[in-house]
Amino acid sequence: MNFGKIGLFALGTLFGLEGIKILSSKDAKKVYSHCTAGVLRAKDCVLDQVTTLQENCTDIYEEAKAINEERAKKAEAAEV
Repeated sequence: MNFGKIGLFALGTLFGLEGIKILSSKDAKKVYSHCTAGVLRAKDCVLDQVTTLQENCTDIYEEAKAINEERAKKAEAAEV
């Protein structure tokens, strides 16, 4: 029997159980809450930027359509 492997397994199990206790402590939960709040703030910021970008793209698209319509009218007038 290899006691080294059994000892490593026992230590891993012990550290794993203690890790779960640490990760579920009140302080850890407070850290998780602050991190989640930061992520939500970042999400709001990104969504605001996406909205602004979509509005600008819509404006650019409409302006491009108007330019193409004017060019088409000028081309028709030149053909006549």
